[in-house]
Amino acid sequence: MSSATILIHSIPVDPLTGAIAVPIYQTSTFVQDAPGINKGYDYARSGNPTRETLENIIAALEKGSTGAAFASGLAAIDAVLKLLQQGDEILAVDDIYGGAFRLFTHIYQKFGINVNYVDTSRAENVFNAITPKTKLIWIETPTNPTLKVSDIRAIAAIAKTGGCLLCVDNTFASPALQQPLILGADIVVHSATKYLGGHSDLIAGIVVTKTKELGEKIKFVQNASGAILSPFDSFLVIRGIETLHLRVKQHCDNAQLVAEFLQSHPDVDRVYYPGLKAHFNHDIAARQSKGFGGVISFTLKDDTEESATAFVTSTQYFKLAESLGGVKSLLCHPAQMTHKSVPAEKRKSAGVADSLIRLSIGLEDAEDLLADLEQAFEKLKISRLSTEVSVAGAQAANSQVSLNQDH
Repeated sequence: MSSATILIHSIPVDPLTGAIAVPIYQTSTFVQDAPGINKGYDYARSGNPTRETLENIIAALEKGSTGAAFASGLAAIDAVLKLLQQGDEILAVDDIYGGAFRLFTHIYQKFGINVNYVDTSRAENVFNAITPKTKLIWIETPTNPTLKVSDIRAIAAIAKTGGCLLCVDNTFASPALQQPLILGADIVVHSATKYLGGHSDLIAGIVVTKTKELGEKIKFVQNASGAILSPFDSFLVIRGIETLHLRVKQHCDNAQLVAEFLQSHPDVDRVYYPGLKAHFNHDIAARQSKGFGGVISFTLKDDTEESATAFVTSTQYFKLAESLGGVKSLLCHPAQMTHKSVPAEKRKSAGVADSLIRLSIGLEDAEDLLADLEQAFEKLKISRLSTEVSVAGAQAANSQVSLNQDH
């Protein structure tokens, strides 16, 4: 049976009514037969049938033991960090999502949990950076926004040798393309806001653990901290998952065409996309994933914030917005948007240049997306020429003034 068929039929028919769609149990509490005797639920923070269905579906998709749904991707990350204690260290990918960097650096470091950032696209960097205090290795693969790919299986072996947990942020790939737990990871997190939900209409986070024991710890944090996903948003994620495989396939197909177009464009300096053979870890991506995803980043030859701003405000179909993974194509300028909280020197050392632009490729016709990008490049060229003419005119005027003064 294919993975798509398994996915669709893992979403249960309601046993009470036969409803083909998962019901939304919009309730805060549940009537009990006697104190402590109930039908499996007592209070909606601790458990809700709609949320539980989502948690079981995503655990099955990721081939894990336990799933837990949270109110946002950052709430899911926060739950994983609460497994640590004062004095522990996190070894994290250097090209990390700005929100995760903010959480790690500005929240948890003041509680005595230190973070060491390294380029995890080379497994030997991870091996060399582990210390006796390292308790968690945190990677995104592909990363946000420079699409670095890390060898999950190799890093999982290093984590096991070092006696620490490996958590993989699988948001960009989704379980339709990549299943880190099979490759040796201990924990997977998702911003379900992105590809799992798929329609830019919700905020949600997911944690999936390999073992039941680890899952119980995450579920304890979920209940104790209370950052749960609502029944309605749980329903929306389930509805998004129903079409995940079809959507991701089209995202990937469109992205490959856009990446190849950008790679050959004279105004582009560098393209970041694992589907290109020129990508540093293309072979690893091909080995551990079923596809290369729908996110592309690129830098302009004119590597300035001004040029990037001009470009991202010139597109028609690509909408300037935070987030990714939706039906409509989006673009953003990480230096001013998603990664603004990362210090400039650290951002640039991780490869996030001033002109880096991130594209989330949607489900539009690929030819229309290419045409939109081309017209934005044309506008950028006209703007640049106009600026050059203005500068030349100003210089000529200044020269004439100087000449007149000399006489």
